[in-house]
Amino acid sequence: MPAKPRLNSPEDDLAFMRAIVEGGGRPPMTLAICYLAGGLLYGLQCLFHVGQVIGLIRWPDLANLAFVVGITVAFLGVLTWAILRDRKDGGANRGPLATRVTSAAFSATGMANAAVVIVFAVGAMRDQDFAIWLYYAAIVFALQAAAWYVAWVLKKKGWMLAVSLGGWVTAVALGLLVRQPVAYLGVCTVALFLLFALPGWALFRDARAKAA
Repeated sequence: MPAKPRLNSPEDDLAFMRAIVEGGGRPPMTLAICYLAGGLLYGLQCLFHVGQVIGLIRWPDLANLAFVVGITVAFLGVLTWAILRDRKDGGANRGPLATRVTSAAFSATGMANAAVVIVFAVGAMRDQDFAIWLYYAAIVFALQAAAWYVAWVLKKKGWMLAVSLGGWVTAVALGLLVRQPVAYLGVCTVALFLLFALPGWALFRDARAKAA
């Protein structure tokens, strides 16, 4: 006599649905690389500017420009590699709902950042006031704080909440320090390493571990 098929209990169904929503899907490599490379490269650029402000670095204007452009070119190169690898592996289109929603939140934040760049860049050039441009970084950290809060709500990882709170504090600090360049650069440098590079490393390690 064939065995009677086992019917799932409501608890089994609930556990299955929870696994779909909260499962441990790997974060997309693009997101991990964006934070890790961005934090390291632009943190290095901020250190460079700190050296300029305090007089330790006195390069010709052309060399300064080449360094700044080189940072952006390096970041775009690494980011392109990560995007291509993500597409090959399936990226954020796979995995549980929480992972896909988290990726969508960070993608939406990136779109908002692009709009903010245009608004503040045009405003700074129109009013001939570089301090207006400096408010851009404060808005970026505020938007990142919101994205990390979404990630924490979905993933419930304490370090994500810490990054969110750190981003909020950094946004306020940068907004208040736009007329104090040394302090502004100091806060921005520390925040890039702690709130971009460090979380990026955590995501990168998680992505590699789960891909393996």
